[in-house]
Amino acid sequence: MAEAVVATPEIYENKQVLLDEIIATHRSRPGAMMVILNEIQKRVGYVSEPMQRYVAGKLRVPVSAVHGVVTFYSFFTTQPRGKHTLKFCMGTACYVGGVPQLMEKAKQLTGTDIGRTTPDGQLTMEVCRCVGACSQAPVVTVDEEVVGKIKPNKFQQLIKKLLEK
Repeated sequence: MAEAVVATPEIYENKQVLLDEIIATHRSRPGAMMVILNEIQKRVGYVSEPMQRYVAGKLRVPVSAVHGVVTFYSFFTTQPRGKHTLKFCMGTACYVGGVPQLMEKAKQLTGTDIGRTTPDGQLTMEVCRCVGACSQAPVVTVDEEVVGKIKPNKFQQLIKKLLEK
C-alpha cells in the first residue's frame, strides 16, 4: 500500500496547487522527474527539501532519487535566490587574478557570505567553475553575463548597483 503524500507547511504556502499542476502536466512524459524538477525551479525559483519529498511521493520514487538529481545539477537550487546572482569564477586564471580578494570585498560590502542571499533578497553570491573567459581574468558573472578584467573600484560600483532596489 502506498504511503499518503502529505504536504508540509512550506508546501501549503500557495505551492501545493502549483506543484500538483506541474506534476499532473508532466508525470507521463519520458524523463518526467527531470522535466518536473526543471519546471519547479523555473516557476518557483528553487526546489526545497520539502518540495523534493512531495515530488518523490507523488511520483512514487525514493526521495534520494529526487534529491540526487537536484544536488547533481548546478542549475537547481534548494533555497530561494536573490533578484540578481553574482558568481565568482574559481578557474586558475581568475583565482590567481584576484577573485578571492573580490569575494572578500563582496562579503564586506553586502554583509553576506558567499553561497548565501542578502537579507533583502536582492543578491545571491556563489562560486562557479571556470567560465571559459580566462583571458579576461578575474571574471564574475552577473545574472549569467560575463564581466571580465574587473578591478576593485569597478567591482564596488557593480555591487552597489546590484543592491539597488
